[in-house]
Formats: sequence, C-alpha cells, structure tokens
Amino acid sequence: MRNNSTLKVLIFTRDHSNNPKRLTIYARITVDGRRAEISLKRYVSENEWDENRSRVVGFSQKTRLLNSYLDEVYVQIMDSHKQLLSEGKVITAQSIKARFLGQDNQNKTLKELIKYHNQTQVLILRPGTMKNYYSTEKYLHKFLDEKLKLPDIYLKQLDYKFITDFEQYLRTYKPKKARKTCANNGAMKHLERLMKMANLAVRLEWLQKDPFRNYKLNFHKTERRYLTERELQRIEETTFNGAGYEKVKDVFLFSCYTGLSHIDVKELKSHQLVLGIDENLWIHTKREKTNETLKIPLLSKAKEIIEKYTKNTRPDVFGKLLPVFSNQKTNSYLKVIAKACGINKHMTFHTARHTFATTVTLSNGVPIETVSKLLGHTKLSTTQIYARVLQKKVGEDMQNLMDLFEAKIE
Repeated sequence: MRNNSTLKVLIFTRDHSNNPKRLTIYARITVDGRRAEISLKRYVSENEWDENRSRVVGFSQKTRLLNSYLDEVYVQIMDSHKQLLSEGKVITAQSIKARFLGQDNQNKTLKELIKYHNQTQVLILRPGTMKNYYSTEKYLHKFLDEKLKLPDIYLKQLDYKFITDFEQYLRTYKPKKARKTCANNGAMKHLERLMKMANLAVRLEWLQKDPFRNYKLNFHKTERRYLTERELQRIEETTFNGAGYEKVKDVFLFSCYTGLSHIDVKELKSHQLVLGIDENLWIHTKREKTNETLKIPLLSKAKEIIEKYTKNTRPDVFGKLLPVFSNQKTNSYLKVIAKACGINKHMTFHTARHTFATTVTLSNGVPIETVSKLLGHTKLSTTQIYARVLQKKVGEDMQNLMDLFEAKIE
C-alpha cells in the first residue's frame, strides 16, 4: 500500500531547569505536521550542542559514544517507520513512537497476554475453568523465573523451543508441598491452555503466526473407572457409625443414580424437583460446567435418599436438597468407604458419574443418545468413551448375534 505521508526526524535539546549545563536531548517525529516527542534520557551542556548538526561538539570518547547513540536512535526511528509501512499499518507520529519504544501490539509480552485473557474471560468461563487458567499462569511465571531467569518475554519470542522446554519443566517440576508432579495429561492440559491464549494473541494481531503450528498435543487415553453392580451393592449395604461417612455415602450413591457431578449435587435445591407428565419426580437443573439444561427422571433409589434427608429434618437454610461436603473432604471420606467395602479402586466422587453412565444406564440397555442427554454432554463422542469400556455389553451384544446365527441355521 502506497503511503504519501511526510516524515521528519529531529534531534534537539530542551532546558527544563534553567540550567545551561543540563539540557535534555529529545527526538521529535513529525508526520504530516503532527508531532510526537521522545525523551532520550541523555544530557549535554549548552556550549556542547550544535543545533545545525543536531549532535554534540567535540572529539572526546564520551562525545563519540553519545553521537553514535544519537545516530542509532535516528536509524531505529526510520526502521520503525519502514516496518509499519511493510505491515500496511496507518503511519502517524504516535504509531512510530510506539513502535520505537516497544509499546505497540508488536511488542506485547506473555504476562500482558495472560493478564488480558484472564480479565476478559473471567465473566465468560466457569470458575472451575478460570481456576485452571490461574494454575497455568502460576507455572508459566515459575518457568520464566526459575528456568529462563527472565521477568517476562515478548510474545514474538514464543517458539517451538519455548513450548517444548515448558513441557519438560511441567513434567519434572517438583512442588514444595508433598503431591504428585504433572503426569502426561496434566502437562498437556497446561499446554492446551497456553495454546488457546496464543490463538487469542493471533486474533488480536499481537502475534503474526501461531507458535503451536508445529506442535501437537499428545493426550494419553485413560480408562474411566466405574463401579460394577456388585461393588455398588456393597456400598449400599454397608452402614457407617460416623454421620459424616453416612452422608458422603448417600450423596455418592445419589450421584450414581442421577449422573450429577459434585457441584451440581451441591447446588441442587428442593424447587428443582418437578413432577413430570409421567407422574414421576424429575430433576430440572443446569450443568455448572457447560450450562446445558438437564432433565433427569428420579430412579427409586435416588428418591429414597432424598426422602431420607427431607423427611423429619429441617430444610437447609439455603434451600439445598442434600448435605454435600467439599470435593476434597468428600474424596477423602470415599477412600475410607472404598476400603471398608473391599473395593480395590481409586474411588473419587466423579466415579459416581462414570458408574451412572456405565453400570446404571448403558449396561441396562439405555440408548447412548439418551445417556448423553442425561449426562448433559454437548457431544455424543464424549458419551461414546463410556460405551468403549463396557465388556459386559459387548459380550451380550455378541451373544445376541450368535443366537441369531444359530436360529438361522436351525
């Protein structure tokens, strides 16, 4: 794109303190009569400055170094103008000044991107999702500080090496508190969030090209843990002396028969129980994670648990239907419950949701499309993950096929 704007660069001095021995040197950029000035943070005395040449007079080492610096400033300003022209940007005195000082979009930093992303997405993304982004931010800050020994980096410095080095850092990072380091999928999740922020930078034109273009996320497929019918029965038949354990057991079983996640059970209120056209009770709610509408008919065992906590008890002050502890406390109690029931599986509250998808619904012939709707999945492919692990269902389907073939032969 042709640009007919006029450009003039002038190096001059200005007296700020009525002290002729301390004049401040400035660079003035003029484009089409509009000016932008930059203080160069260099000082000379009045008798050392040549206004005609816009340089310092003399032959000392100090004078030569200062004049060399002023020459470099002039070249960099002209180069900034050339860059803006080649990018097809609007040429103004202020835009040239911003490019020279590294204050335009071409010089945004990683921390500026993270801050912008978190500020703009906090009201869009769910609190749990934002919590994960804050965790990724923490790891990036540590990586910059501990490995690169830098306070920040420019976005244009993000490249394949930065990504792979950050991946290695995530895999080998040893936290001060006793907990596991990032496994493969954990590291991939952090990199996936960084990738999304990099894509945002590309859309904002803070980055010219995607630094992840040659990098591929490598998630390992994991088997979804769920309880068998026998294991579910063991939990139902086991009673606990501690009231806390009994509550956790009941809430866990409620999730096994409704498919609701921990946060969705925790936020469930009595007014969300609705009498359906089939004269049965239904749960009408929304998934906290995806905001998908859920309409779940209550199975008898889930109904019994609700009746246990609503009959002869005072209603919760916040209208909550069931006594739900924090996720961390619940999972801690579930470890004890699993051990007491002789279940040799790593059981968390989310196991209940997997159990609903497999043992309670798919194994009993509920169509996968219906299960997907009950779980609030936005894609059927997410529900199909559960269908893959059902060896019992595969066995039953193949047995039906064998019976069909045998019937034809007869």
